[in-house]
Amino acid sequence: MNKYLQIHPSDNVLVALRPLGSGETVNFAGKNFLLKDNIGAKHKFALEDLPAGTEVKMYGILVGKTTRDVPRGGLLSPENTRHATSGAVVREHRSQWSPPDVRAWQNRTFQGYHRADGSVGTANYWIVVPLVFCENRNLEVTKEALLKELGYAQSSRYTGFVQQLKTQFLAGQNVENIPGDLSEETPVSRERLFPNVDGIKFLLHEGGCGCSRNDSDTLCGLLAGYITHPNVAGATVMSLGCQHAQVSILQDEIRRRDPQFDKPLFIFEQQQYGTESKLMEAALRQTFAGLVQANTCVRKPAPLSKLCIGLECGGSDGFSGISANPAIGHTSDLLVALGASVILSEFPELCGVEQELSDRCITRELAAKYLDLMASYNAQAEQVGSGFDMNPSPGNIRDGLITDAIKSAGAAKKGGTSSVAEVLDYPEKVSRPGLALLCTPGNDVESTTAEVAAGANIVLFTTGLGTPTGNPIAPVVKISTDTSLALRMPDIIDIDTGPVIAGTETIEQAGARILDYVIRVAGGEEIPAAVRLGQDDFIPWKRGISL
Repeated sequence: MNKYLQIHPSDNVLVALRPLGSGETVNFAGKNFLLKDNIGAKHKFALEDLPAGTEVKMYGILVGKTTRDVPRGGLLSPENTRHATSGAVVREHRSQWSPPDVRAWQNRTFQGYHRADGSVGTANYWIVVPLVFCENRNLEVTKEALLKELGYAQSSRYTGFVQQLKTQFLAGQNVENIPGDLSEETPVSRERLFPNVDGIKFLLHEGGCGCSRNDSDTLCGLLAGYITHPNVAGATVMSLGCQHAQVSILQDEIRRRDPQFDKPLFIFEQQQYGTESKLMEAALRQTFAGLVQANTCVRKPAPLSKLCIGLECGGSDGFSGISANPAIGHTSDLLVALGASVILSEFPELCGVEQELSDRCITRELAAKYLDLMASYNAQAEQVGSGFDMNPSPGNIRDGLITDAIKSAGAAKKGGTSSVAEVLDYPEKVSRPGLALLCTPGNDVESTTAEVAAGANIVLFTTGLGTPTGNPIAPVVKISTDTSLALRMPDIIDIDTGPVIAGTETIEQAGARILDYVIRVAGGEEIPAAVRLGQDDFIPWKRGISL
């Protein structure tokens, strides 16, 4: 295994691939020098003397400037380096793309759920949606009534352990030393009344009223994205009646996404029904009838062009931009070459790579839209006391992502090298094959929630620190940047790209391995950990507040 890496030939820093000690000799490009500091794995050190004010280059672009002198072999840290990026403009030149060889997948298919609008789902869910937070309790009542009786309730391995604690406590014994085996994953009931329905999902949220009309309208667009999603067979909508997020707005948003919408859709306004019992009787009766209809859907072969893949990262570290992100970037390129769609989001984590991405847009108009969205989003964030430069979390910084530009340069690798076919503002939906840029925050759950609303029927989620999150209706595949994480948190990690760091696998090999896994997930042959664990995270974005 190599000890350090120069990511791009023009970089003036090296990345430590394992911990390095002060005084250790570095031999690079035929020259030797001594490390001036202890360098943790994933962190960066100067390849040359960097006086205060020097531009720091990684991935071949500007990612920061030194605020004090950093000697050759010295550690770059928040104490001596600040965020800095180059400006971007819409240029006449459009980048050209050479697709990878996809002959190995050209005739592959997956077993999916075919919808009337031509889309294909990788799963078959029924969803229950509140138009306003006032209906969340009714969703909880519906959930309690349906899941156990229909075979969808997960039995927790922790219940027996708590029973032991209770017994010991009532017996007056010390509960600190109770033995328990919690190593097995949460079992899921398989005795389902409707075997072709993968689950009933409840999309609780805190919006719909008491907010700006823009927020409530946007929420309706997001919910419409889920209702029209290929992984959804039908929906039950709970409305109070007086909220900003009116039923008519939701219906308009549904028609905007699917003019010929014909899935089962049942809408209930509590203020029209009067009592809770009347509302719940009607909702449960019609939802049950909808589930009967949804159960008639079966998996059939579909081409890989029917896949729409969300690209996400969370709990990123200094290896993210070296292993997992470029690996799914290659997967992305393979999918685009096969006629599929992929979505790159998290605009605060594209800060500093605007010029490259705008040059990759297939038209100048798309490039202008992308740059305008980036600028307006950053301006809105600054109005509430923040900005893109404040995006890295304490965990990111501890693991080597000391500026937002460093984090962004690595995060953008998820999008591969293909041309940008579409630029979407939240909560717009993907409408064509190829790479789409979707304006979302860097917040993992808000971004994943938005990608799925835009049409992603699987999400590839890279992580360097470990992030236990998923989505109610789209399988979320967790990909570790390093083998140590995969070994430490095996219950949430599906794929390990640590062999890239170890030098035993190339980016292209890892990307191909990920694509093969994606095909199995799409056909229901593999169940990712987030699905097995019931990680159904759903958070709508209130624009301008999140990074």
